[in-house]
Formats: sequence, structure tokens, C-alpha cells
Amino acid sequence: MADGADLTYVVSLEEVTWGLVLIAVTMMIHAIAMPATLAACAAFGRRSPAGGSFFGGVRVLLLGSAMIATTHLLEVIVWGGFFYAGGAFPTASSAYYYALLQYTTVGSGLSLPDRWRLLGGMIAMAGLLTFAWSTAVLLTLAGRFQAERLKQIETGLRNRESNRSRQPDARGR
Repeated sequence: MADGADLTYVVSLEEVTWGLVLIAVTMMIHAIAMPATLAACAAFGRRSPAGGSFFGGVRVLLLGSAMIATTHLLEVIVWGGFFYAGGAFPTASSAYYYALLQYTTVGSGLSLPDRWRLLGGMIAMAGLLTFAWSTAVLLTLAGRFQAERLKQIETGLRNRESNRSRQPDARGR
């Protein structure tokens, strides 16, 4: 074969089991972090002196985005740590680099040893599942932000119309 793939490769139960365990750990981390992100953002929005302002809302979105990104990086560390501890890469740095690129489905020129090569696809599955969940959380935060902004805009327009109707016209009426 042109790409050098080994046609005698056999998937092992150990490899599948570790992949399922790592996906489960990834999902558990997400199950803790995503509700925590929503709760932290709600609390931050209530406590922020500019919580109802445009910039207060943007700060809430930035906090949520930072918490989501940190969660994904933690999940990559779990996978990279497994790859390093399992001897798939000679350095922790290369293991984390590979894990990040596979988790985000970017891919890389690095590859896992035959013993673990199925995990390259399984980490991408974990990344797809968690990115979908993170997208839902970010959409929730963005929806709250947009609803609040729309309410502020509508209130501002009503106030302007009300002020105009109270002002006397050119004849003093």
C-alpha cells in the first residue's frame, strides 16, 4: 500500500477498552465543567456592576469561553498523559501536541504505535462530542446575551419615543 498501512493490524480488546474509558473520562470532565460554566457565568453576570451593560454581557461570554477552552485543554491533557504514560511518544510535549491535534480533528504528521492506533480516531470522537456540547453551552450564553441586549435596545427606543412625545412642539404645545 502506498501509505505504508499494515494490513495485518488487529484491533485489541485492550485498545478498545482504553479508548472507551478515555472517552468516558472526557465526558465526565465535561459533565462537571459545562454546568459549572453556566452557573459561574450566571453568578458573574448577577454580581458584575456592569452586568446589564453591553460590556458586562461580553465579559460573561468571555468568561464562558475561557472556561470552555480550559475544559477542553484539561481533556487533552488526560489523553496526552495516557499516550505519554503508555509509551506512545517519547516526550510529554509530543504526546500533548498529538492529542490536541487529534482532539480538534486537525490531524498531524505524528502517529500512534500500532498497539494504540485506534485511539487516534477515538480521541477525535471524544473531541467531536465535547465540542458539540460546548457549542450548546456557548449558544445558551450567547442567547442570554442577545436577549438582554435586545431588551435594552427596545427599552431605549421606548424611552426615546416617550421623551419625544413629552417635549413641546415648535408652537409650545
